[in-house]
This record gives sequence, structure tokens and C-alpha cells, in this order.
Amino acid sequence: MRKFILLLVAVVAAAGSLTAQTHRAPAPLFRDPVTDGPADPCIFYNYDEQAWWILYTQRRANSEAPGPSFCYATKIGIAESRTNGASWRYRGTLDLEFERGVNTFWAPGIVYWKGTYHLFSTYVRGAATYWGGDGLIAHYTSKNGWDWKYREIIDVGHPSIIDPALYRDEQGVWHIWYKNCANSAIYTSTSRDLKHWSEGVQVKGVNPPCEAPKVFRMGDYYWMMTDPARGTGLCVYRSTDMENWQEQGRILTDGSNRMDDYPSACHNDVVVFDDRAYIFYATHPGEDNARRSGMPTLQYSNNQSYDSRRSSLQCAELKLENGELKCVRTDFEFFLPTLKK
Repeated sequence: MRKFILLLVAVVAAAGSLTAQTHRAPAPLFRDPVTDGPADPCIFYNYDEQAWWILYTQRRANSEAPGPSFCYATKIGIAESRTNGASWRYRGTLDLEFERGVNTFWAPGIVYWKGTYHLFSTYVRGAATYWGGDGLIAHYTSKNGWDWKYREIIDVGHPSIIDPALYRDEQGVWHIWYKNCANSAIYTSTSRDLKHWSEGVQVKGVNPPCEAPKVFRMGDYYWMMTDPARGTGLCVYRSTDMENWQEQGRILTDGSNRMDDYPSACHNDVVVFDDRAYIFYATHPGEDNARRSGMPTLQYSNNQSYDSRRSSLQCAELKLENGELKCVRTDFEFFLPTLKK
């Protein structure tokens, strides 16, 4: 039984070795059959279901509504694979409401620790027809991945934060990274119990504006990816101490010849085990068509076409070559192993 690192953001657990039973990753990996708007993927192994799950923001892409309102009143959706990633099936949404009204849930992060799943979800009260509203990060716990108990809104000393990502270091300290909406910069806090957090500080070397940080360990470095939210791929940073980060360029800045794998990647997650790593990300394949036809895209607050609103989830392989991360999208073997607690 080898040690592997399971990063949704990042969880350390024990796993079996990869086998030779690899297959091609579906492309797209997943489309939501109900709203056609999956975004912000977060992948983990559900031990109770004995299946891989992707939690994601279920944008209401097939809803005719003004501006970016299809990105509000969203739930956290579930895509499930019982075939080691070869196929995915929609399983519904999580019930996370803890106060009155219809509210918004975005960008989940999840870790498994001491027999309990801990979910951290971006939470915005209500819904809107424009971009805005204070973001909070709500903490939940569950024993099975289905039934969640609301714990608290985490307090890191800032009034509006979104996009949580977590990692537990070698000393047993939990780290959380998130976007501070006040200045569109990435901040970080630490905790021993996933409940009490230190006051957030801005991450050194990570350039704003950006969002959706993801941190994982691969090779001799810690790696962080962020989404500059301008349709220009993902920014890559590396560090030896998780405090000082150095920019390493960008990946997934353009499209591939796979279905829906264009024009570029946004908001990702990474899993690493043994010597293999996969990156999961969202695309908006209709944005190029919308731009050419003169229709507004997701970046604008005007009405958008359905083609521009819809999104897909994709997967690619990450490789480490001479201290640099490389992304392989069209010719790689894909296998998510069956795990044991």
C-alpha cells in the first residue's frame, strides 16, 4: 500500500498503486445533463460510495435570465465515476442551505480527515443580475458525502472571500488559500482543527488580479495554480516553503482538438498519486462562437447566448520535466484507482 497525495486541494491518504488498466479520458469529461453549466471542479474519492466524485458549481446555463444571473442561485452538483474515470454520471446536488431564502453556492473544496469529510464552499446570500455580493466560506462536515452538517462561516479577518483550497502540511497544520475580493489577491490562513483560522495574509509572489487558487505537492516543489479570470489559461507558481512563490508561466492558454476543449481552461483541481498527476478544469467552448457573432460572453454583464453560457469539464495529464510542469491533453493514459481508507 503506497502513500499518495489526493488533492482537491490536497489530502494525504493511503492508496493502491496505479495498474495497467488505463483508458482514454472522455472529452468532454462531463457535461451536466440538467443545467449544462458545470464549473469550478473539485475531485475526491468517496469511500462510502466507492466512487470518484467531482463536486462543482452547477451554473444554470440553460436558464434565460439577465446578465450573469445564471451564475447565482446555484447549487453544488455531483458527477460520479464507478469506472475509474472512464465514464461519469450526474448524481444530483448537495443540500447546503442553512438559512432562509434561495442562496448561491460556488467553488467547493473538500478534504477527508479523521474519518470525516470537511466541505468548504463559497457562499453568497441570495442571487443577483450583476456581479457582486459579499462572498463567505461556509464549513460543513459529513460522514458519507451526502448528508452535510453546517458548522460555521470561517473567520479569517476579511469580509468577502471566495474559492477555498486546502492542504495539510508535514507538521499537521492545515493551510487554506482563497481570493480576497477587496483587492482580487490570493490570501492564506492556517489552522490546527479546520475551525479556528489565523488572520489572512496576502500570498507573496502571486500576482493579482486572480482567483481560484489550487495547491499541491509534486516532485521537489509545492505548486499553485490560479485563474486570472481573463480567458488566458492558468497561472503556475512554485515554492519550497508554501510562503514564497515564484511565477512559472501559464498552461492551458489555448484549445485542443478534443470536443469542447477550448478556448482555454479556467478554475481547476489537481490529483497526484505515485508518479502521475491529472488536472481537471472547466471550459466555455461557445465563447469563441459568441465573440465571432458579436454576442457578449461570460466576462460581460449583458445578456449572453446559451452557447456562451454553457460549460464543460475536462481532464489532462500533468508531467514534471526538469522542474517545470507540462500539460498533456490529447495523448495520455487515464486511470483513477479504487481506494481504501
